[in-house]
Amino acid sequence: MADPVFNIQRVYLKEASLEQPNSPGILLESEQPSVEINLGVNVENVTEGIFEVCVSATVQTKIQDRTVFLAECKQAGIFEIRDVPEDQMGAVVGIACPQIVYPYLRGNVADLITRAGFPPVHLAEINFQSMYEQQQQGAGASVVTQ
Repeated sequence: MADPVFNIQRVYLKEASLEQPNSPGILLESEQPSVEINLGVNVENVTEGIFEVCVSATVQTKIQDRTVFLAECKQAGIFEIRDVPEDQMGAVVGIACPQIVYPYLRGNVADLITRAGFPPVHLAEINFQSMYEQQQQGAGASVVTQ
């Protein structure tokens, strides 16, 4: 069998949006907003040996039930992955690839929120291995594959 191949073809910002539906009024509130952060990983087999791994983050801040801002970012990477044993592929696309893409996502989320006039929200470090293992035990599937 050939030696395994793992190459990063490209890392790019796939999508970014920020909404402030209740501005300017809500910006005058003195109450501290609540912050909710959701992360996701999506893997798509683009063509033979080429995978797009997309890590997404949604950051929503609210005061009571009113949104202060909603930021959504998707950071993606295109990876060439060949001749990796089948039993290791899930871990490669579900752990190794997101770990490479995630720091770019963190920076873009912080930058987007700062540009909107808010203090940056710094996403916590993520243990993608733990996240992957939880997904394995829970749904039986490592990541959403299209």
